[in-house]
Amino acid sequence: MSKHVFVFAEQRDGVVQKVSYELIGEARRLAGELAQQVVAVLVGADVGKSARSLIAAGADEVIVIEHPILKEYVTEPYAKAVYAVVQARAPEIFLYGATAIGRDLAPRVSARVHTGLTADCTSLAIDSETKDLRMTRPAFGGNIMATILCSNHRPQMATVRPGVMQALEPDDTRTGSITKFDVAFTDADMNITIRQVVKASKKAADITEAKVLVSGGRGIGSPEAFETLRALADAFGGEISSSRANVDAGWIGRERQVGQTGKTVRPDLYVACGISGAIQHLAGMEDAEYILAINKNKEAPIFGVADLGIVGDVNVIVPKLTEALKKRQA
Repeated sequence: MSKHVFVFAEQRDGVVQKVSYELIGEARRLAGELAQQVVAVLVGADVGKSARSLIAAGADEVIVIEHPILKEYVTEPYAKAVYAVVQARAPEIFLYGATAIGRDLAPRVSARVHTGLTADCTSLAIDSETKDLRMTRPAFGGNIMATILCSNHRPQMATVRPGVMQALEPDDTRTGSITKFDVAFTDADMNITIRQVVKASKKAADITEAKVLVSGGRGIGSPEAFETLRALADAFGGEISSSRANVDAGWIGRERQVGQTGKTVRPDLYVACGISGAIQHLAGMEDAEYILAINKNKEAPIFGVADLGIVGDVNVIVPKLTEALKKRQA
């Protein structure tokens, strides 16, 4: 019988990724509704030292698979490892981060298990009657939200976007079990040869990590207006971001996009400049701690979620706000 909520605890260079802690937090909530446990699966070479952090984050058990073949992520050996866990333990639910690794690994495992996979989920819930997992994700370019069920197969599998779920506060007093799991790897499992590992240096900050975001919508009028937003973001010690319209227009990179088809963010302050507030955008930022909206249309939906709204031209208001902020800081 299928049981427990499993999470693939993604790590890179032995460091557990933030999305893994977010998923454990969500798994904790789902498992509570099912009266089951949370099991993290940690795969790599010499990664067992990170297992305690997963228990502190909310896992009841950490299954550790260690082998030299797993030092770098390669599809085949990782898929074999996770598939072996699924076969041995029969999870009810299995969650992965919708990262480059998660998006590669999850479909390989689901195909071997002959179960479904819902990709890029923004919401998860337990059906009160059937106890099935309700997996919600944007569809048709983000114009609708689709809730998908996998009633006839187990495990129910989903990838979840980083930044969507909230990690629990670490509790170092939590207790849990750490289980070593052996997989019989052979040379044939490494079906590629890694010649060199080149790590790209990221110059741009990850907007999901920013405490303050100054975000531009179609209403800013031009790509040059982002320089004005950048000045305000710098004054706040934050970053700039954008709605989809400006990304599609080529005004700013896709890594800065907030919304259903972009990134989900939870900054302490979100300044929405010239953003109307379409539901697709709101889904990516409405959980911000404090929202300031600037828009010349007083009927804009963004004011419905804003803590403070300013009706006016962003290209007039933002420079004045930046100037006032700098004077206050002087």
